[in-house]
Amino acid sequence: MAEEKDRANEVEEELEKGAQREAETAQEESESAAAETAQEGPTPKETKEDKKEKKKKDKKQDALKEKIEELEDRVKRQMAEFENFRKRTEKEKTAMFETGAKSVIEKILPVVDNFERGLASIPEGEQEGAVAQGMQMIYKQLMTELENLDVKPIPAVGEEFNPEFHNAVMQVESEEFESGVVAQELQKGYTYREGVVRHSMVAVVQ
Repeated sequence: MAEEKDRANEVEEELEKGAQREAETAQEESESAAAETAQEGPTPKETKEDKKEKKKKDKKQDALKEKIEELEDRVKRQMAEFENFRKRTEKEKTAMFETGAKSVIEKILPVVDNFERGLASIPEGEQEGAVAQGMQMIYKQLMTELENLDVKPIPAVGEEFNPEFHNAVMQVESEEFESGVVAQELQKGYTYREGVVRHSMVAVVQ
């Protein structure tokens, strides 16, 4: 009987120990699950706050992006305006220079005319004299400088009359030239670059 009682006590102790171990195991699993839940992520309240914060950051980034695009557009516009201003200023400067140059050339041309009249009035026997040679040298130098400035005489005698270059002041008869051709040049005309500084004063064949 005593042995059976001792055996029963041992079985009871084993059962109690097993139950205790199972309880401890369940507790450990519960704690582990809680720890895993804590590591998995924020609570639903924290997730909502994070979304709100993210939305706020996105709005801020969009505002900054829009501001950058606006500034870039403004810079591009200002650069385009500056380029237009530069081109316009350059064009105006060129036009002013052209106007000033033409004005100076117009004042020089009468001097050229007087040189040509003076040279034409020198008697043939005196053309080799010092005065005549000096006048000829100055005249050539003056014409060379005008040519360097792109000032050129307008062809007249023998050319077909062109109102863009010639100013007809009289009509003449001619056996040498056909009708509508310049027979005589009364005053030499000149061009400066692509424009006419002074029209040639001419006589045209009827």
